[in-house]
Amino acid sequence: MTGSNAIARIPTGINGFDHVTLGGLPAGRSTLVSGTTGSGKTLFAVEFLSRGIMRFNEPGVFVTFEETVTDIRRNSASLGFPIQSWEDDGKWAFVEASASIGEDAPAVGAYDFGALVARIEHAVRQTGARRVALDSLNAIFTRFADISVVRHELFRVASALKALGVTSVLTAERPEEYDGVTRYGVEPFVLDNVIILRNVLRQGRRSRTVEIVKFRGATHRTGEWLFTIDPRDGIVVVPLAFLTPSDHASLARVSSGIPELDEMCGGGFYRDAIVLMTGPTGTGKTLASLRFAAAAVEAGERCLLCTFDGTRGQLFRTAASWGLDLKAMQASGLARVMSSYAEVTSPEDLFLQLRRAVEEFAPARLVIDTVSALERVVAPRTLLDFIIALGAVLRQSEITTLLTRTPSGRLISADAPAIASDIAGLSDVWIQLRYVEGPAEIQRAIAVLQARGSAHDHRIRQFWIDDTGMHIGGPLRGVPHVFTGATDPGTAWGSPESEATEGPSG
Repeated sequence: MTGSNAIARIPTGINGFDHVTLGGLPAGRSTLVSGTTGSGKTLFAVEFLSRGIMRFNEPGVFVTFEETVTDIRRNSASLGFPIQSWEDDGKWAFVEASASIGEDAPAVGAYDFGALVARIEHAVRQTGARRVALDSLNAIFTRFADISVVRHELFRVASALKALGVTSVLTAERPEEYDGVTRYGVEPFVLDNVIILRNVLRQGRRSRTVEIVKFRGATHRTGEWLFTIDPRDGIVVVPLAFLTPSDHASLARVSSGIPELDEMCGGGFYRDAIVLMTGPTGTGKTLASLRFAAAAVEAGERCLLCTFDGTRGQLFRTAASWGLDLKAMQASGLARVMSSYAEVTSPEDLFLQLRRAVEEFAPARLVIDTVSALERVVAPRTLLDFIIALGAVLRQSEITTLLTRTPSGRLISADAPAIASDIAGLSDVWIQLRYVEGPAEIQRAIAVLQARGSAHDHRIRQFWIDDTGMHIGGPLRGVPHVFTGATDPGTAWGSPESEATEGPSG
């Protein structure tokens, strides 16, 4: 909606969430936040008030029906929310309703909502609160056997909050991830806005998502959006928390560490480029990554290397076999190695680790070897969100990035070829390594399939690897057959005739 009819918004301040809502929660209204156990409902309510105080100087009132005030203070302090200090300053007030809900309470007429509303009103006026959070409604509504009573009492609460002029968040439990919005089914009809938090088990891993089911009379993004809970930043919606428009593009170039590859790419990579290098196992992707890192160190720049398919010791040994002293690079303070297996952590948590490393180490270059390791353990859409978010952070800081990927045989689903094309589409430079079958031996070939904003070599060229590194020769001619090492329908070079003269245009 636009103009005078537009509904005013109140930003939540939660990382990335206001991008999903297109500006925040509708002001002066109540929003239901529903989710299963462990989905992040209480944290959402706490952050809604905490970010309001920290970023907008808007006091808040927290009504708790389940957790004790002491527990909420302690758990929130670990995220950097000094609730006790805000209470002392008159910016935060608790209304503790948990003590009045006993296990032996009768089923009907067990709770005095009039008294609760009076306590909330007193706290709001005392603090000047603009935000109120109630966590969780189920603690009360389980006392009522009649659904019509639940609906009536919820309407009373929502009307009272609206009369106070506050923007409120009410949390509620839902029994299943994809079966109904709430336990009772009446809450979405009473409240103007409904948000669902999910904590779904996919491919053996828990994945949290947020979805806006409705904002009555207000626009919002649709669908499920991946989020994680960071020990330092709280709720972070990926990738929306990091997508900020920029008109700047670097014209400076950096070396790949392989002179002939620089020549093929028109003089090296642009400093803010995302480079994708694909090829079967053994074609030289890790070697190219190490030369890329060594070029950074030789130029006096920092490089962060991340490997997901081996240990730190294996990487050091591999580098030494080509005359590269990775330990010395690390000791110089210009290189840092992060090593783990993709199965150990979720992609959203891995993204936050990388972002933090980028902030703390301030590298000029980043290597991820290999993206294929993540394909083993995550859904294609999740992987794409990871790369979109990472690319946004790296471009803002003008960090030249090299991603490697092993095609085909490592793919885990029928969707993977489409995701492979999506990853290539998000990259500025796409370099492909291949095996080719010659008269008496298997040879290696390289082509630059894409180099945005730059002239580049369109030819397929031969290269070889020896104990001194990678060497790129002239164009391949008369090659009868391209041998990939596995089937990958999305990355064929074409006919032998085209391979003998020039590769595809970027």
